[in-house]
Amino acid sequence: MRIFGKGRHRPSASWRQATDRAFTLIGDGRYEDAGALLTRAADLEPWLSESWFNLALLHKFRHDWEQARTAGLRAVALLDRETGAPDWWNVGIAATALQDWPLARRAWQAYGLHVPGSVTGSGEPVGMELGSAAVRLSPEGEAEVVWGRRLDPARIEVLSIPLPSSGRRWGEVVLHDGVPHGERTTSAGHAYPVFDEIELWAPSPVPTWVVLLEAAGEDDRDALEQLAADAGFAAEDWSSSVRLLCRMCSESRMPSDEGDGEHLDPHDHSEPGHPGPLGHRTDGQLWVPERECGVAAPASLVRGLLDGWVADSPDSRAWRDLEEVC
Repeated sequence: MRIFGKGRHRPSASWRQATDRAFTLIGDGRYEDAGALLTRAADLEPWLSESWFNLALLHKFRHDWEQARTAGLRAVALLDRETGAPDWWNVGIAATALQDWPLARRAWQAYGLHVPGSVTGSGEPVGMELGSAAVRLSPEGEAEVVWGRRLDPARIEVLSIPLPSSGRRWGEVVLHDGVPHGERTTSAGHAYPVFDEIELWAPSPVPTWVVLLEAAGEDDRDALEQLAADAGFAAEDWSSSVRLLCRMCSESRMPSDEGDGEHLDPHDHSEPGHPGPLGHRTDGQLWVPERECGVAAPASLVRGLLDGWVADSPDSRAWRDLEEVC
Protein backbone atom coordinates (compact mmCIF):
# COMPACT_ATOMS: atom_id res chain seq x y z
CA MET A 1 0.00 0.00 0.00
CA ARG A 2 1.18 3.53 -0.80
CA ILE A 3 0.12 6.45 1.42
CA PHE A 4 -1.86 8.94 -0.69
CA GLY A 5 -1.26 6.71 -3.67
CA LYS A 6 -3.75 4.93 -5.87
CA GLY A 7 -3.35 1.49 -4.40
CA ARG A 8 -6.53 -0.09 -3.03
CA HIS A 9 -6.88 -0.18 0.71
CA ARG A 10 -9.55 -1.87 2.81
CA PRO A 11 -10.98 0.63 5.30
CA SER A 12 -10.83 -0.11 8.98
CA ALA A 13 -13.82 -1.18 11.07
CA SER A 14 -13.77 2.23 12.78
CA TRP A 15 -13.97 3.97 9.38
CA ARG A 16 -16.93 1.82 8.34
CA GLN A 17 -18.77 2.37 11.61
CA ALA A 18 -18.30 6.14 11.47
CA THR A 19 -19.34 6.28 7.83
CA ASP A 20 -22.42 4.09 8.27
CA ARG A 21 -23.54 6.12 11.27
CA ALA A 22 -22.95 9.36 9.35
CA PHE A 23 -25.22 8.33 6.48
CA THR A 24 -27.93 7.34 8.95
CA LEU A 25 -27.69 10.85 10.40
CA ILE A 26 -27.78 12.37 6.90
CA GLY A 27 -31.02 10.48 6.27
CA ASP A 28 -32.42 12.14 9.40
CA GLY A 29 -31.25 15.58 8.27
CA ARG A 30 -28.62 15.83 11.02
CA TYR A 31 -25.88 17.21 8.79
CA GLU A 32 -23.72 18.76 11.50
CA ASP A 33 -23.42 15.47 13.43
CA ALA A 34 -22.83 13.58 10.20
CA GLY A 35 -20.10 16.03 9.23
CA ALA A 36 -18.21 15.39 12.44
CA LEU A 37 -18.27 11.64 11.81
CA LEU A 38 -17.24 11.93 8.17
CA THR A 39 -14.40 14.28 9.12
CA ARG A 40 -13.25 11.68 11.65
CA ALA A 41 -13.47 8.98 8.96
CA ALA A 42 -11.31 11.11 6.64
CA ASP A 43 -8.77 11.55 9.43
CA LEU A 44 -8.70 7.77 9.93
CA GLU A 45 -8.30 6.95 6.21
CA PRO A 46 -7.07 10.07 4.35
CA TRP A 47 -5.72 7.96 1.47
CA LEU A 48 -9.18 6.60 0.60
CA SER A 49 -10.98 8.50 -2.17
CA GLU A 50 -14.25 7.35 -0.55
CA SER A 51 -13.45 9.41 2.56
CA TRP A 52 -13.37 12.62 0.54
CA PHE A 53 -16.19 11.56 -1.79
CA ASN A 54 -18.46 11.14 1.24
CA LEU A 55 -17.49 14.54 2.61
CA ALA A 56 -18.08 16.14 -0.80
CA LEU A 57 -21.51 14.49 -0.89
CA LEU A 58 -22.37 15.86 2.55
CA HIS A 59 -21.30 19.37 1.55
CA LYS A 60 -23.44 19.04 -1.59
CA PHE A 61 -26.47 18.20 0.58
CA ARG A 62 -25.69 21.30 2.65
CA HIS A 63 -25.14 23.45 -0.48
CA ASP A 64 -21.69 24.35 0.85
CA TRP A 65 -20.12 24.49 -2.59
CA GLU A 66 -16.67 25.71 -1.61
CA GLN A 67 -16.22 22.77 0.75
CA ALA A 68 -17.80 20.40 -1.76
CA ARG A 69 -15.29 21.48 -4.39
CA THR A 70 -12.34 21.11 -2.01
CA ALA A 71 -13.34 17.64 -0.80
CA GLY A 72 -14.25 16.57 -4.31
CA LEU A 73 -10.84 17.51 -5.66
CA ARG A 74 -9.15 15.48 -2.92
CA ALA A 75 -11.37 12.52 -3.85
CA VAL A 76 -10.53 12.59 -7.55
CA ALA A 77 -6.82 12.93 -6.79
CA LEU A 78 -6.98 9.46 -5.20
CA LEU A 79 -9.05 7.71 -7.87
CA ASP A 80 -7.78 4.46 -9.35
CA ARG A 81 -9.60 4.79 -12.71
CA GLU A 82 -9.38 7.32 -15.48
CA THR A 83 -13.02 8.14 -16.36
CA GLY A 84 -16.59 7.57 -15.29
CA ALA A 85 -16.20 7.98 -11.52
CA PRO A 86 -19.12 9.67 -9.72
CA ASP A 87 -16.51 11.68 -7.80
CA TRP A 88 -15.98 13.74 -10.96
CA TRP A 89 -19.74 14.28 -11.33
CA ASN A 90 -19.94 15.79 -7.85
CA VAL A 91 -16.97 18.02 -8.66
CA GLY A 92 -18.83 19.14 -11.79
CA ILE A 93 -21.94 20.04 -9.79
CA ALA A 94 -19.93 22.04 -7.24
CA ALA A 95 -17.97 23.80 -9.97
CA THR A 96 -21.18 24.68 -11.82
CA ALA A 97 -22.74 26.05 -8.64
CA LEU A 98 -19.65 28.25 -8.17
CA GLN A 99 -19.43 29.11 -11.89
CA ASP A 100 -15.90 27.71 -11.90
CA TRP A 101 -16.15 26.90 -15.60
CA PRO A 102 -12.60 25.60 -16.23
CA LEU A 103 -13.08 23.05 -13.43
CA ALA A 104 -16.61 22.18 -14.59
CA ARG A 105 -15.31 21.49 -18.11
CA ARG A 106 -12.47 19.38 -16.72
CA ALA A 107 -14.90 17.43 -14.51
CA TRP A 108 -17.37 16.57 -17.29
CA GLN A 109 -14.53 15.53 -19.58
CA ALA A 110 -12.98 13.38 -16.86
CA TYR A 111 -16.35 11.75 -16.31
CA GLY A 112 -16.36 10.82 -19.99
CA LEU A 113 -18.70 13.41 -21.51
CA HIS A 114 -18.02 15.34 -24.70
CA VAL A 115 -17.71 19.07 -24.00
CA PRO A 116 -17.66 21.23 -27.16
CA GLY A 117 -14.94 23.82 -27.51
CA SER A 118 -17.32 26.80 -27.65
CA VAL A 119 -17.62 28.94 -24.52
CA THR A 120 -19.26 32.19 -23.52
CA GLY A 121 -17.35 35.30 -22.51
CA SER A 122 -17.38 34.07 -18.91
CA GLY A 123 -15.93 30.71 -19.90
CA GLU A 124 -19.23 28.86 -19.48
CA PRO A 125 -19.35 25.83 -21.82
CA VAL A 126 -22.24 25.92 -24.30
CA GLY A 127 -23.62 23.66 -26.98
CA MET A 128 -23.52 20.34 -25.11
CA GLU A 129 -26.90 19.47 -26.69
CA LEU A 130 -28.10 17.12 -23.95
CA GLY A 131 -31.74 17.49 -25.00
CA SER A 132 -34.87 17.62 -22.88
CA ALA A 133 -35.42 16.26 -19.40
CA ALA A 134 -37.78 16.64 -16.48
CA VAL A 135 -36.83 18.15 -13.14
CA ARG A 136 -38.55 17.68 -9.78
CA LEU A 137 -38.83 21.09 -8.15
CA SER A 138 -38.88 21.30 -4.34
CA PRO A 139 -38.26 17.55 -3.97
CA GLU A 140 -38.47 17.71 -0.17
CA GLY A 141 -41.66 19.80 -0.15
CA GLU A 142 -44.65 19.94 -2.49
CA ALA A 143 -42.68 18.33 -5.27
CA GLU A 144 -43.61 19.14 -8.86
CA VAL A 145 -42.14 17.61 -12.01
CA VAL A 146 -41.76 20.03 -14.94
CA TRP A 147 -40.13 19.89 -18.36
CA GLY A 148 -36.95 21.69 -19.29
CA ARG A 149 -33.91 21.93 -21.53
CA ARG A 150 -30.59 20.60 -20.27
CA LEU A 151 -27.89 23.27 -20.52
CA ASP A 152 -25.18 20.97 -19.21
CA PRO A 153 -25.02 17.88 -16.96
CA ALA A 154 -25.99 19.87 -13.84
CA ARG A 155 -28.42 22.57 -15.04
CA ILE A 156 -31.89 22.64 -16.56
CA GLU A 157 -33.77 25.64 -17.94
CA VAL A 158 -37.44 25.30 -16.92
CA LEU A 159 -39.73 25.40 -19.96
CA SER A 160 -43.01 24.44 -18.26
CA ILE A 161 -44.91 26.97 -16.16
CA PRO A 162 -44.57 25.67 -12.59
CA LEU A 163 -47.45 25.92 -10.14
CA PRO A 164 -47.02 28.77 -7.63
CA SER A 165 -46.55 26.31 -4.74
CA SER A 166 -43.11 25.42 -6.12
CA GLY A 167 -41.86 29.01 -5.88
CA ARG A 168 -40.30 28.61 -9.32
CA ARG A 169 -40.94 30.43 -12.61
CA TRP A 170 -40.83 29.69 -16.32
CA GLY A 171 -37.36 30.38 -17.72
CA GLU A 172 -35.47 29.85 -14.48
CA VAL A 173 -32.34 27.70 -14.41
CA VAL A 174 -32.07 25.17 -11.61
CA LEU A 175 -29.10 23.15 -10.44
CA HIS A 176 -29.99 19.47 -10.29
CA ASP A 177 -28.56 16.24 -8.93
CA GLY A 178 -26.88 13.67 -11.14
CA VAL A 179 -28.91 10.54 -10.35
CA PRO A 180 -32.41 10.50 -11.91
CA HIS A 181 -35.40 9.61 -9.74
CA GLY A 182 -37.94 8.32 -12.25
CA GLU A 183 -38.61 8.65 -15.96
CA ARG A 184 -41.28 10.14 -18.20
CA THR A 185 -42.05 8.36 -21.44
CA THR A 186 -43.91 9.54 -24.55
CA SER A 187 -46.24 7.67 -26.88
CA ALA A 188 -43.38 7.62 -29.41
CA GLY A 189 -41.37 5.49 -26.99
CA HIS A 190 -38.84 8.12 -25.91
CA ALA A 191 -37.82 8.09 -22.24
CA TYR A 192 -36.66 11.19 -20.35
CA PRO A 193 -34.98 11.16 -16.92
CA VAL A 194 -36.42 13.05 -13.96
CA PHE A 195 -33.72 14.84 -11.95
CA ASP A 196 -34.16 16.34 -8.49
CA GLU A 197 -33.59 20.07 -8.08
CA ILE A 198 -30.79 21.05 -5.70
CA GLU A 199 -31.25 24.82 -5.75
CA LEU A 200 -32.14 27.79 -7.93
CA TRP A 201 -29.16 28.71 -10.11
CA ALA A 202 -30.55 31.69 -12.08
CA PRO A 203 -33.91 33.41 -11.37
CA SER A 204 -36.37 34.53 -14.03
CA PRO A 205 -37.74 38.09 -14.17
CA VAL A 206 -40.95 36.87 -15.82
CA PRO A 207 -43.90 36.57 -13.40
CA THR A 208 -46.44 33.75 -13.38
CA TRP A 209 -50.15 34.51 -13.76
CA VAL A 210 -53.20 32.32 -13.37
CA VAL A 211 -56.29 33.06 -15.43
CA LEU A 212 -59.63 31.36 -16.04
CA LEU A 213 -60.34 30.84 -19.72
CA GLU A 214 -63.52 30.07 -21.57
CA ALA A 215 -62.30 28.07 -24.54
CA ALA A 216 -64.93 26.37 -26.66
CA GLY A 217 -62.51 23.76 -27.93
CA GLU A 218 -58.95 22.54 -27.80
CA ASP A 219 -58.06 24.65 -30.85
CA ASP A 220 -58.98 27.78 -28.88
CA ARG A 221 -56.75 26.74 -26.00
CA ASP A 222 -53.92 25.87 -28.37
CA ALA A 223 -54.21 29.29 -30.01
CA LEU A 224 -53.39 31.05 -26.73
CA GLU A 225 -50.38 28.83 -26.10
CA GLN A 226 -49.11 29.57 -29.62
CA LEU A 227 -49.76 33.30 -29.26
CA ALA A 228 -47.72 33.41 -26.05
CA ALA A 229 -44.90 31.39 -27.62
CA ASP A 230 -44.80 33.71 -30.64
CA ALA A 231 -44.37 36.63 -28.23
CA GLY A 232 -41.38 34.90 -26.63
CA PHE A 233 -43.21 33.79 -23.47
CA ALA A 234 -45.50 30.91 -22.48
CA ALA A 235 -49.03 29.82 -21.62
CA GLU A 236 -49.99 26.41 -20.30
CA ASP A 237 -53.37 24.80 -19.75
CA TRP A 238 -52.95 23.56 -16.20
CA SER A 239 -56.35 21.87 -16.43
CA SER A 240 -54.87 19.22 -18.71
CA SER A 241 -51.13 19.34 -18.01
CA VAL A 242 -51.23 18.89 -14.22
CA ARG A 243 -51.53 15.42 -12.70
CA LEU A 244 -51.50 14.68 -8.99
CA LEU A 245 -49.24 11.70 -8.33
CA CYS A 246 -48.16 9.94 -5.18
CA ARG A 247 -44.42 9.86 -4.50
CA MET A 248 -44.09 6.23 -5.62
CA CYS A 249 -45.73 6.98 -8.97
CA SER A 250 -43.76 10.18 -9.47
CA GLU A 251 -40.41 8.44 -8.95
CA SER A 252 -41.23 5.54 -11.26
CA ARG A 253 -41.35 5.18 -15.06
CA MET A 254 -44.50 7.10 -16.02
CA PRO A 255 -46.08 7.92 -19.39
CA SER A 256 -46.11 11.70 -19.76
CA ASP A 257 -49.45 11.74 -21.62
CA GLU A 258 -51.57 9.51 -19.40
CA GLY A 259 -55.00 10.90 -18.63
CA ASP A 260 -55.69 11.85 -22.25
CA GLY A 261 -58.40 10.09 -24.21
CA GLU A 262 -61.22 8.02 -22.78
CA HIS A 263 -59.28 5.61 -20.58
CA LEU A 264 -58.82 6.16 -16.87
CA ASP A 265 -55.33 6.67 -15.55
CA PRO A 266 -54.85 4.58 -12.38
CA HIS A 267 -51.91 6.75 -11.35
CA ASP A 268 -53.76 10.08 -11.50
CA HIS A 269 -54.77 11.00 -7.96
CA SER A 270 -56.57 14.23 -8.84
CA GLU A 271 -60.22 14.68 -7.92
CA PRO A 272 -63.20 16.25 -9.68
CA GLY A 273 -62.98 20.02 -9.55
CA HIS A 274 -59.20 20.08 -9.19
CA PRO A 275 -56.36 20.35 -11.72
CA GLY A 276 -55.46 17.22 -13.63
CA PRO A 277 -56.86 15.27 -16.58
CA LEU A 278 -59.27 13.30 -14.40
CA GLY A 279 -60.13 16.22 -12.16
CA HIS A 280 -61.63 18.09 -15.13
CA ARG A 281 -63.81 15.30 -16.51
CA THR A 282 -67.59 15.38 -16.48
CA ASP A 283 -70.00 12.56 -17.23
CA GLY A 284 -70.03 11.95 -20.96
CA GLN A 285 -67.86 14.99 -21.70
CA LEU A 286 -64.10 15.04 -22.12
CA TRP A 287 -63.67 18.77 -22.76
CA VAL A 288 -64.67 21.38 -20.21
CA PRO A 289 -64.67 24.93 -21.66
CA GLU A 290 -63.56 26.56 -18.40
CA ARG A 291 -59.81 26.07 -18.15
CA GLU A 292 -57.34 27.12 -15.47
CA CYS A 293 -54.33 28.44 -17.36
CA GLY A 294 -50.86 29.54 -16.29
CA VAL A 295 -49.30 32.41 -18.22
CA ALA A 296 -45.66 33.48 -18.04
CA ALA A 297 -45.43 37.04 -19.37
CA PRO A 298 -44.53 40.56 -18.18
CA ALA A 299 -47.27 42.63 -16.53
CA SER A 300 -47.11 45.08 -19.42
CA LEU A 301 -47.99 42.35 -21.92
CA VAL A 302 -50.22 39.76 -20.29
CA ARG A 303 -53.60 41.55 -20.61
CA GLY A 304 -52.93 42.57 -24.19
CA LEU A 305 -52.01 38.98 -24.97
CA LEU A 306 -55.30 37.68 -23.57
CA ASP A 307 -57.34 40.41 -25.22
CA GLY A 308 -55.71 39.66 -28.56
CA TRP A 309 -56.54 35.99 -28.14
CA VAL A 310 -60.20 36.79 -27.52
CA ALA A 311 -60.34 39.29 -30.40
CA ASP A 312 -59.32 36.56 -32.86
CA SER A 313 -62.49 34.55 -32.02
CA PRO A 314 -64.81 36.43 -29.62
CA ASP A 315 -67.65 33.91 -29.97
CA SER A 316 -65.58 31.01 -28.62
CA ARG A 317 -63.15 32.68 -26.20
CA ALA A 318 -63.16 34.74 -23.01
CA TRP A 319 -61.01 35.27 -19.94
CA ARG A 320 -61.46 36.49 -16.36
CA ASP A 321 -59.90 36.55 -12.89
CA LEU A 322 -56.30 37.22 -13.91
CA GLU A 323 -53.97 37.08 -10.89
CA GLU A 324 -50.21 37.20 -10.44
CA VAL A 325 -49.22 34.19 -8.32
CA CYS A 326 -45.42 33.95 -8.46
